[in-house]
Amino acid sequence: MLKTTMLVLSVLLFFTACQKEEPEYNKPAIYWYQQMVKAVSNTMLEKADGYYSSLQSEHIASPLLKDATLIMAQAHMDNEEYLLSDHFLNEYLRRYATESEQDYIEYLRMRAKYLALPNASRDQGLIANAIVSGENFKRKYRHSQYYSLVDTMVTRLYIADAVLNENIAKLYERLDKPKAAAYYRNIKPEPWINWKQIAPADVPLYRSVFEGDGAQSWYAFLIPDTQSVVSRHADD
Repeated sequence: MLKTTMLVLSVLLFFTACQKEEPEYNKPAIYWYQQMVKAVSNTMLEKADGYYSSLQSEHIASPLLKDATLIMAQAHMDNEEYLLSDHFLNEYLRRYATESEQDYIEYLRMRAKYLALPNASRDQGLIANAIVSGENFKRKYRHSQYYSLVDTMVTRLYIADAVLNENIAKLYERLDKPKAAAYYRNIKPEPWINWKQIAPADVPLYRSVFEGDGAQSWYAFLIPDTQSVVSRHADD
């Protein structure tokens, strides 16, 4: 009798586990909004994105969408998912932002671009894109309360870009390629930067072992003394 009962329970548990969750649809706007907020509060952003999509597709004209879009933008930014944050901010700017809100949303978009660069030396293209966005903000919103914040971010990005060019120049100097080094030093040299006042970035040990400090690295002996193919601006 016990064996039969255990077998029945096992079968029931098996079929219960195999049951798929029933898809939800055709719900009131407030339902999707509440589920989205609940998912965000539990840091379940993938589910929150799904609830947001349901709210948007089933209730495209709902007044709840405005707040929901901003909530999702901020949630993804807090979770360091800056590209997704920028997507929601762009959607908010395009569909919901009033004239008085536009500078705030543009500031948040700039902040997302800035925070997406924890290691600026890895992608100079992203630095350039962020600088363009920041300069556009400064031209468009000269009297914004967020102007000084954006100006500070842009200044730091200019310094990061200049530091990266300087590090590339030092690399070419180690390779005995003075023309290539001069080329990178002449790219936007930013004469306003006082290099004596620029403190080098603190590079974690696990990265410094492999990346060096821009002046030297442990793997220098591995670099061949042959013609470099790193850049078309290298010496002949």
